[in-house]
Amino acid sequence: MKKRRPVRSEASTQQSGSYVIGRNAVSELIKSGRDIDKIYIKRGERTGSITTIAAEAIARGIPLIEVEAQKLDRMAGSYPHQGVIASAAVKDYATVEDILALAEQRNENPLVIIADGIEDPQNLGALLRVAECTGAHGVIVPKRHAVGLTDAVGRSSAGAIEYVSVAKVTNLASAVDDLKKRGLWIFAAEAGGTSVYETDMTCPAAVILGSEGRGVSRILREKSDFTVSIPMYGKINSMNVTSAGAVILTEAVRQRHIKMENKNG
Repeated sequence: MKKRRPVRSEASTQQSGSYVIGRNAVSELIKSGRDIDKIYIKRGERTGSITTIAAEAIARGIPLIEVEAQKLDRMAGSYPHQGVIASAAVKDYATVEDILALAEQRNENPLVIIADGIEDPQNLGALLRVAECTGAHGVIVPKRHAVGLTDAVGRSSAGAIEYVSVAKVTNLASAVDDLKKRGLWIFAAEAGGTSVYETDMTCPAAVILGSEGRGVSRILREKSDFTVSIPMYGKINSMNVTSAGAVILTEAVRQRHIKMENKNG
């Protein structure tokens, strides 16, 4: 994996550890080749170097988001943003091929998490911790409408971000189609499905975990081979995405270990 070149200037001092602030700093960040989650520009601003930054972002497929000046002011704190701020990943992204290659190296059926539009950095960070603890081979996140590998995600993962491969894709539906072609079965975690305890998850599997408010999107539910649910016994009818992920992934791994023990026994 290539080393990230640090980006420093008076205008690039970071408020949260994941923002790069100011025109020169963002331009240098783009040149460095480092992974960038999003670039925010002032609404209606298309002057000078902003035009070049916007063109380079579009060419690289980096989401370009126009926001009001007040939002940039809040993100930058006391530093002059000059109409542009980049949200940079604290770790380079892997590819889906990297994730599947790891499963092959371990001689294991792939176990992949698909994070469908998770926007809360604490939830994504905690989910990375679940992935690491259960031995999942990687996590797939969308490029848009979701949190990336920000500093807050890294802190929430309690160090797991350093050990879990995370792939960022342009379109989750296309990624699911590709995984199915590669022999993986797709499990959507949603209410009303078959109990996870009665579902065989020892096959090559990708588990879709939905966003905090909307759950798994309709198109991904339709593309899934199975819908699995966790039986609820209390008055609240659902867990948050991280808790649900922990239960489902732990059950999948438990089944796999039992199958392996029976095979070797």
